[in-house]
Amino acid sequence: MAIEHNEMVALLSELECRTNFTIKKVTEYMLPKLKEPFYLYLDGKQPQLVIRPAYEVFKTDFAELAGVNPKNQYCHYSEMTRFPKRVQKSVNGIHYGLAFSFDDQAAVKAFIEKLIVINQG
Repeated sequence: MAIEHNEMVALLSELECRTNFTIKKVTEYMLPKLKEPFYLYLDGKQPQLVIRPAYEVFKTDFAELAGVNPKNQYCHYSEMTRFPKRVQKSVNGIHYGLAFSFDDQAAVKAFIEKLIVINQG
């Protein structure tokens, strides 16, 4: 059973991820003690964490974590303002990143820990 949105919010708080803002379906977070943004995006009822497209080189590493499910396509959302833009349907482009869904809380913890290690690397 996939993790629910309220569980994800509580877990990110427990992991000391800081919230910057929430607009519609997206909440911007920062990794603990680091200035690295990521987003909690609510796709229907399924919460997803979205990271910078620059992490694509680590996508396989994330996919190997138990319960972590990378999405095949980029996640596009205009409110993910700290991410680069890419032209998809609009002339000006739209912010995008790599989205992941999770089977349980342990998968989210492992994902955040891996992201911290990569950023400290």
